[in-house]
Amino acid sequence: MTARACANIALVKYWGKRDALLNLPAEGSLSLSLAGLLTETTVQFVEGLAADELILDGVTAKTGEAGRVSEFLDIVRSLSGVQINARVTSRNSFPTASGLASSASGFAALALAATQAAGLELDGKALSRLARRGSGSAARSIFGGFVRMYAGIRDEDAYAEPLASPLVDSVRMVVAVIGGGAPKSHGSRDAMDHTAATSPLYRGWLDTVPKDLATAEAALAAGDLEKLGTLAEANAFAMHASAIAARPSVMYWRPATLAVIAEIQGLRACGMAAWCTMDAGPHVKVLTTEADAPTIAMRLRDLEGVTAVTITGAGPAAIAVDPTDIVTLPPPPAAE
Repeated sequence: MTARACANIALVKYWGKRDALLNLPAEGSLSLSLAGLLTETTVQFVEGLAADELILDGVTAKTGEAGRVSEFLDIVRSLSGVQINARVTSRNSFPTASGLASSASGFAALALAATQAAGLELDGKALSRLARRGSGSAARSIFGGFVRMYAGIRDEDAYAEPLASPLVDSVRMVVAVIGGGAPKSHGSRDAMDHTAATSPLYRGWLDTVPKDLATAEAALAAGDLEKLGTLAEANAFAMHASAIAARPSVMYWRPATLAVIAEIQGLRACGMAAWCTMDAGPHVKVLTTEADAPTIAMRLRDLEGVTAVTITGAGPAAIAVDPTDIVTLPPPPAAE
């Protein structure tokens, strides 16, 4: 069985977990699924296979990556009663493990492909909860457009659901890749745990999230992109401030990251709709309009250290793909 899912970029972020075993986030979050960042995953349960196999972007996966997938498949096996190993083949249309949310799209696609291969039919809420067990942000990639994730207090109520907004058809995200999409220096899970344990700013960051979520939801309902963008930029800066203040510091930004931020602030001062957000990585994503996206992309391509720029709109929900309709994704750009 093959499935596709889009990566999502959080506009109100979660950073930290309350329960590592169940992968429960410390707070809720709100995101936008992106059509231009796509994962396609095929799962086959194979009799006689000695162990689970994972081929990621055409290469046999490292032990750690394969181990996370096997742990996830164990959950699917426990739900379905299927007790044989699986061959998993997955490809991203964008750089993996570099701060572009490949774990979100990856585990969302894996959740859908694996459950259907095992004969399970889960509704969106159940599939979102399952995807969360692999990656917290994967719960959001089950759905398209704007998505709200609930932190909950237990497994049953920690899930995502789509949010309607008049902005969904007109909003654009300009993705500026810094440094060729090389793997990031700090994995998100370890960086979250380290920040929560050592940063004097972490509690202040966490306390801002509920209010930011309420503001973002109101902006979406009203179709107010300026309010949403202003909030998203402030929320991203606050999250990174808490990580930078960890001891020792978790610093994802590079000189080109700061150059992009400065350029976007300059363009906004000139009247353009442009607001930055960043996840756990050096890349900058710019929330904007269909009209302003081409100019923003052109300006960012000229900056030193920016190695790729993509314009994308809101992406669809995760889908199972008919075997006769599979179009293998191209390989992601090579790191420089």
